[in-house]
Order: sequence, then C-alpha cells, then structure tokens
Amino acid sequence: MRYRRLGRTGYSVSEIGFGAWGIGGGMWIGAMDAESLRALHRAVDLGLNFIDTAYAYGHGHSEELIGRFIKERSDQLHVATKIPPNNTKWPAASDSTLNEVFPSKHIISCTETSLKRLGVECIDLQQFHVWNDRWADQDEWKRAVEKLKNEGKIRFMGISMNDYQPENGIAAAETGLIDSFQVIYNIFEQTPENRLFPYCQEKDLGVIVRVPLDEGGLTGKITPATTFPENDWRNSYFGGDRKKEVFDHVSRLHFLLHDGVTSMTEAALRFCLSHPAVSSVIAGMRTVSHVEDNCRVSDGRPIPKDDLVALRSHAWPHNYYE
Repeated sequence: MRYRRLGRTGYSVSEIGFGAWGIGGGMWIGAMDAESLRALHRAVDLGLNFIDTAYAYGHGHSEELIGRFIKERSDQLHVATKIPPNNTKWPAASDSTLNEVFPSKHIISCTETSLKRLGVECIDLQQFHVWNDRWADQDEWKRAVEKLKNEGKIRFMGISMNDYQPENGIAAAETGLIDSFQVIYNIFEQTPENRLFPYCQEKDLGVIVRVPLDEGGLTGKITPATTFPENDWRNSYFGGDRKKEVFDHVSRLHFLLHDGVTSMTEAALRFCLSHPAVSSVIAGMRTVSHVEDNCRVSDGRPIPKDDLVALRSHAWPHNYYE
C-alpha cells in the first residue's frame, strides 16, 4: 500500500480507502456483519489506514461496526464520518436554508452521537454530508465547527460535495474552516479536474474520491441481464435502460486492459489515482475479495498518459441519482 498526504491535515492516508456505506446495510442488500469485519481486518492487514463512514449509513450501523473494529486493532487509523442533513434531503436543494439543513445544535449533537458510536474521543475528519455554498458566509455553521475543534471533538472539517456539483463548496473553503473535499470522480465524471482539483492543490486541501466505480457500473460486471436483490437501491440507480447504457459505455473502455491491467475495476481505480490532487480513493468493500482486489491497485502504476488522453472522449455526464 502506498500513502498520500491528505492536504494540510498532514495525515498520511492510504491511496485506497475503505468506503463503509455498503457495510451499513439498509440501501445495499446482502452485507453480513461478520464478513464486513473480516474485510476491515484484511484491509488494515494490507496497509489500508483510512476509513470513511457516515452517521446515515444504516442509521448508524456502519459507525457502530467501525467502532467495534477499532477496538480490535492497535494500528494508527484515520476515520472520517459525516453529519447528515437535518431535513434528510440529499443533495442539498438550491433554495434550502442553513437552518433547515445544518443548524448548530444538529451539527454538534450528530457529532457527539458519532463519537459514541465510533467509541473515540475525537473524530479525525468530520464532514458535512451535503452542502450549499449559499451558506458559506453564515456564522452558525462556522461557530459550531470552531466549537467542536476547540473542544477536541473533531480535528478537521470537510465537505462531501453534492452529487455532480464539484464547485459547490469552494466558497466555504475560502473561510479557512474546510480542510478537505469528498467528490464524485471517475472515468465518466471528470469535471473535478477543471476547477476543483487545481484549487485544492493551490490551497493544500485533501481530496477524497468517492464513487470511483460509478456504483458498480465501471466494474464491467453490469450487463442488461444483471439483477439486484429486492429492495436494493441499485434497482433504482440502474433502472429502466440504464444497465444497457452502462454496459455499452464500458464496452468501449476495454482498450485500458493491457500491460498487466486485467479488469475494468482495476483500470477505473488506477484512473482516479493517476491525478496528483487525489489523496485517497474510497471504494465500497463488503467482502475480503473486494478488499484484496482493490488494495492491489496501490502499487504506484498510473494509467499511461496516452490512455489518459484517450479517456477524455469517454467522459459521460449522467446523474442516475435523480
């Protein structure tokens, strides 16, 4: 495993991070706690030291699992979590108010609850789970963040940016209170390269890449015949003709499979790691085999420059969350 600096936090974090949404249950069907814990242990055994969870993942179940896991390890781990919107709406609507989404009491109480679930005295990186830069200059969120930092309940603060809005957060970062961004970035969604990544490099902000596999689409395993368990949220995400759309787009990416790159999952992760602004790529990993496949990619071999140039034409703006 290789490590990168998470911006000005100074944390040295594993290039591959553990995305803990799936192990929380609820929207992702099929996760088993025993296997999730085995996956976490295997990941850390392979050198992974960055785990990203959230208050909302399985109504706290993901945080509780991470808390159980932390007690079983003596390794130095960096754990990030998130404050859910008080109005439970993802992403933040353009006309939503700060009082509706992140009133000060909500920011503080959710953080304190996460501390208890994780079983830690301080959260390494707390994050807003949605954001609207209309709130950037408002004092209420700033005072709450400063209070949490001053009380030693969080070390650093970040923003998990709204889906496909990679510039909606830059104004908040100008306050000096935001230390990292979590953003959707993958072969299909390359727009963070335009403004966000240069900004983060200039300001020394950490970049956490989420959805590197387009919720599974970029693994190459989604075909028109693919089915998901009943009540699994992917039935909606890949609903209608979307599975065929994804299959057709991914079929055009097989030119990436050369020089030892043997799967689309590997190619997709290598793409994300090829940008120098990226600190860590968090992939969902619910099984030991997922962990082993993903961690293997952290070997210092980026996507060849010719392939990166070719991938420009494969950007595919689409928002299946809507």
